[in-house]
Amino acid sequence: MSLLVSIDTAPSFPPKESTALPERLISGRPAFKTWSQDESKDAAVQTGVWEATPGETRSVKGATFEFCHILSGVVEISEIGGDTHVFKSGDSFVMKPGFEGVWRTLETVRKIYVVVP
Repeated sequence: MSLLVSIDTAPSFPPKESTALPERLISGRPAFKTWSQDESKDAAVQTGVWEATPGETRSVKGATFEFCHILSGVVEISEIGGDTHVFKSGDSFVMKPGFEGVWRTLETVRKIYVVVP
């Protein structure tokens, strides 16, 4: 087993498909695809590729730390009590534990994620 893992940004295996939880949906009908690609032995760190179609949802991180790198598409993220940011292809950002806000997918977005629950 190698300790160097490449993240495939266009995976050929089928994703896990889902939709927004009713309590998190604000507008639209966003659909999500997740290609989980690696995790630590204790699942404390998870990585992969995630995709969402346009729509608006509440983003609540709780105790989770998440790093995101946008591969394609455009999102607008507003932090409750904070600023609004637009992220597009090539941009990276972190949502720290305790983050709460609104995630608006303006154009279908695909990102690499690293999550530490």
